[in-house]
Amino acid sequence: MKRVPDRIDFDPFPWHSMGVWILTQMKRWGYIEGDVDYKGVAERVYLAADCKKVMEDLGYDAPDITYKSHTIMGKTFDPETPEAYVDSFAIKKA
Repeated sequence: MKRVPDRIDFDPFPWHSMGVWILTQMKRWGYIEGDVDYKGVAERVYLAADCKKVMEDLGYDAPDITYKSHTIMGKTFDPETPEAYVDSFAIKKA
């Protein structure tokens, strides 16, 4: 890892909440259907514990949590309510 202070806003940590957000977009646009185990899938795919260990081994501070709210294109995403987020869009395929 290397610090680049003027780099675009990018957080390399595999936030489970971001995995949930990606799944909401897949559902919104019809790529997945039915009931989705958002947290289960995100936690199996986004290996936050492994990343945390590597970060700490390299001397970086790693977050103690893996879920947080995100603001994406001016809209707040709460990972605790993914279905409400999907339903909040007027434009969608699902």
